Amino acid sequence: MKKVSHIGTKGKQDSGEGIAEVMSLARYGEQDLDMKVELIQSLIPLGLMHVAEVLEEEVTGLVGARYGRGEGQPGLARYGSNPGSVRIGGHRVPVSVPRVRNQDTNQEVSLESLRRLRGRGDVNDVLLRRVLYGLSCRNYGAAAESIPGAMGLSSSTISRHFIEASAKQLRTFRERNLSEHDFVALLLDGKTFADDSMVIALGVTLDGQKLFLDFIQTGTENAKVLTPFLRGLWERGLRLDEGLLVVIDGAKGLRVAVQQAFRKQALVQRCQWHKRENVVRYLPKSEQESWRRRLTRAHEKPTYSEAKESLLTLREELEEKNLSAVASLDEGFEETLTLHKLGVFSLLGRSLKTTNCLESINNLIEMRCGKIKHWKNASQKHRWLAASLLDIEPRLRRINGYRHLPLLREALKEALGLQHKAKVA
Repeated sequence: MKKVSHIGTKGKQDSGEGIAEVMSLARYGEQDLDMKVELIQSLIPLGLMHVAEVLEEEVTGLVGARYGRGEGQPGLARYGSNPGSVRIGGHRVPVSVPRVRNQDTNQEVSLESLRRLRGRGDVNDVLLRRVLYGLSCRNYGAAAESIPGAMGLSSSTISRHFIEASAKQLRTFRERNLSEHDFVALLLDGKTFADDSMVIALGVTLDGQKLFLDFIQTGTENAKVLTPFLRGLWERGLRLDEGLLVVIDGAKGLRVAVQQAFRKQALVQRCQWHKRENVVRYLPKSEQESWRRRLTRAHEKPTYSEAKESLLTLREELEEKNLSAVASLDEGFEETLTLHKLGVFSLLGRSLKTTNCLESINNLIEMRCGKIKHWKNASQKHRWLAASLLDIEPRLRRINGYRHLPLLREALKEALGLQHKAKVA
C-alpha cells in the first residue's frame, strides 16, 4: 500500500532529527479537504505527488469514475483538462487541471479543491515569514526557481503579496480585544525607526504571559502624544479596576502620560538600569564602572528600608563629587523602589525592576527590520513592526517568578486603595 511521510516533532529523549511518522494512503484518504490541503501545502514534494490526486478525487465525486456510467451527478461530465497552477509552500506550481462541465446548462463546474489550493492566504503567510527572516523581494524569485516544478515570482509580485499580508497582520494586531486578558503589569519602551521612535506596550498577564498591546509612532516621548495612546488601551479593554504596575524608563513625558491616562489606578516602577546609567554618565569614565556596581548592590537590597538607606548613603558621597549626578539620582528616586515598597522585589524584581525585557525584544525586532535601510513611509514602518511583533509573540516565555504575580495584584490593590473600594461596592 502507498504511504505518505508525515514529519513528526522531536520527543524529549530524541537526540537526533525528528522521527518521520508514516501515514498510510488509506488514512490520508479519510482526511477532510482542509486537512488534505494543509498536508499538501506543507511539503512541496508531497504536493507535487498528490495535487492531481486531490483534484481527480473531487472530479470522481462529481461525475463518477472514468469510463463509468451513471455514477456521478446528473448532467455532469468530464471535459478534458487545462494547464493551471496551485500554491504550494509559498510558490506557484504548474499542474494539469481536469475540467467538469454541466451539459444541461453548458457551463463549467468549478472545483472546490482547486479554489482552496489556489488560495492566496498560504502564499502570503509563508512569504511574510520568509521576507521577515531576511529573504528580500528581489531574491525571492530566484529562490523559488531553485525548487523543481516551482515558478519564480517577480519582485513586484512578491512586494505586493508582502504588503497585503503585513497589512492584514497590522489590522489583526490593532483590533485585538484586550478585555480577554487579565493584565497585572505593563512595560513601555521605544524602538528607533529612522527618525521616529515607536513606543511599544507589552502587557504581562496574571499568569505571566507576555502580550503586545499596541505601539505608537512619535518623534519624541511626549505626554501630549502618549496620553491618548495609553487611554486607547483602556478603551480597547485594558482593565484597571484591580490596579496595574507600569514599568518605564526615565522619559518624563512617558511618566506624565501614565499619570494622566491611568490616574490613581496604576503605580510606576522606574527602570533601575536606566536610572543607574543616567547617574553614572555624569561621573568620570574611570569611576563609572565602580559606581554601577555600587548602585546595583544598593537597588538589590531585599527590603525597602535597606535599599533606601543604602542609596541615601551613596547619595551623601555623590554630593561631594557631582551635584548633577545627585540631581539625577533624586529624580524619580522613590519610583525606582516601587517593587520594594510593595514587598515583592525579592520575588519579581528580576523580571520587573527594569525594561530589559523590551530591550531584548527590540533586538529581535532589529533582526527582522534592520535590513531596511530606507523606510518609504509610515505605513511601511507600521506593517513591518506589527508583523514582527506577531511573529515574536508566540516565542515569548512567561516572566520569571510568574507564580508570585497574584501577590503583586494584592499588593497593588492595597497600595492604591482598590481593596477598600471593592468592599464598599
